Amino acid sequence: MTTPSSPEGLLVSGERSIGRSQLTARAARAARGLASLGVRAGDAVALLMRNDPVFLEASLAAARLGAYTVPLNWHFAPAELAYVLDDCEAKVLVVHADLLPLLRPSLASRPQVAVLVVDTPAEVQAAYPGSAEHAKGPADLANWDAWLTDFECWDGPSVAAPESVIYTSGTTGRPKGVRRSPATPEQRQRIERMRERVYGLRPGIRLIVPAPLYHAAPNVFAMRGLQVAERLVLMPRFDAEELLRLIEKHRATTLVMVPTMFVRLLRLPAQVRQRYDVSSLEGVYHAAAPCPVDVKREMIDWWGPVINEWYGTTESSVVTWCDSADWLRHPGTVGKPIDGATIEIVDEQGRCVPAGQAGEVFVGLEFYPDFTYHKRDEDRRRIGRGRLVSGGDIGYLDSDGYLHLCDRKRDMIISGGVNLYPSEIEAALLGIRAVLDCAVIGVPDAEYGEAVLALVVQDGTTSEAQLREELSQKLARYKVPRRIEFRATLPRDDAGKLLKRLLREPYWQGAERRI
Repeated sequence: MTTPSSPEGLLVSGERSIGRSQLTARAARAARGLASLGVRAGDAVALLMRNDPVFLEASLAAARLGAYTVPLNWHFAPAELAYVLDDCEAKVLVVHADLLPLLRPSLASRPQVAVLVVDTPAEVQAAYPGSAEHAKGPADLANWDAWLTDFECWDGPSVAAPESVIYTSGTTGRPKGVRRSPATPEQRQRIERMRERVYGLRPGIRLIVPAPLYHAAPNVFAMRGLQVAERLVLMPRFDAEELLRLIEKHRATTLVMVPTMFVRLLRLPAQVRQRYDVSSLEGVYHAAAPCPVDVKREMIDWWGPVINEWYGTTESSVVTWCDSADWLRHPGTVGKPIDGATIEIVDEQGRCVPAGQAGEVFVGLEFYPDFTYHKRDEDRRRIGRGRLVSGGDIGYLDSDGYLHLCDRKRDMIISGGVNLYPSEIEAALLGIRAVLDCAVIGVPDAEYGEAVLALVVQDGTTSEAQLREELSQKLARYKVPRRIEFRATLPRDDAGKLLKRLLREPYWQGAERRI
């Protein structure tokens, strides 16, 4: 699909543009093609792709048939990808040519999976050095564009479209697929009203999606954006200055982001930040991780009171929301429960705790369809508390009912019997201008059980002693990391999610307990 850029295009990626009617026609032809491969309602179509219009074409095509799409996280190891492919019982795999080597060795033993290869487009090649080497698919596998030409548009009945099955990252075991029942018409109406309010997904927006479509929120933004947006721009990979350029070029009104992107934007030189006009922005929506207070305040100062935040999980959907004014009155909050949402903060004995006291966060949204983990009902029951579920977060409700997150339960460090929250220490580090990125983890310690280790990427202008001095002015002494190590980079996925498991493993090998 190599349509030249056009001001009328609905969907833009790099120099390519595709209009609404062309996208609809291609998706309808793909639906007939998938049906010819045996895809029926309730079946799974796996997508191993970076951000590309074909990702959305295939998603729309599967939805026409009532099939689930299963976006695969291409950061997974080949064995994890093969596991997900088997676990979801995929009938079809749609894969970018440069990502095919991750699964090609295992496909020979899975003849039941039809493979459709998408040539890796120029903008993705530019964003991912090395991908050009395998940008074209092999001759023995069907090419997506050539395959489409064999089919007329699907004219069969439309089936209620389920949401994508999003697989969790597997940090506590095998990846788990969140499979949700299709929404009833009443539920769908309430969900659409909620998404318009919480995500700003309303007719006429000009939306940019810079995060990977294999994550739940960017996936929802893109799929709903196709229905309501005047323009939807996919970024193949987040780049801070490129985002500013796209905002100005497309007069973007709406963004979906994560806090790490804010940090990278704020690290741009002042003259670069001032070069671009971002006055078209009406709503910038973020979630996925706690945002350091100083970072968010700087973003509001720069972009104005257009920054909104929500909290939820892949399992629960959105349960809280706050705009800039709410946040400035309650710094650090991730919002107040939306209509239909319930939040309970629970201690280790399963008792609800009072305002101001931290505990495990259980949430639910009354009109959102229930879910299970694919083939793992027991895991679903394990995280439940009636209709409420836990995403593994620790937090508290303040006296006005606003939710504040402390950290992930699995990331909490217990040092000498004291609970320490890495996100608090990371926020303090990111408030230091010399720090470009950081991660705080617990490592074995003979005296305290665990010690706090900070892994820091810096600009070369600071030292371990200077960092300790600055941190001691922001944190209680017992929270200041006992160890600081400098790194060139830290492992993050393209949504900015820190892969802490990779950081912790070397320190806990051979230890009696591993985090």
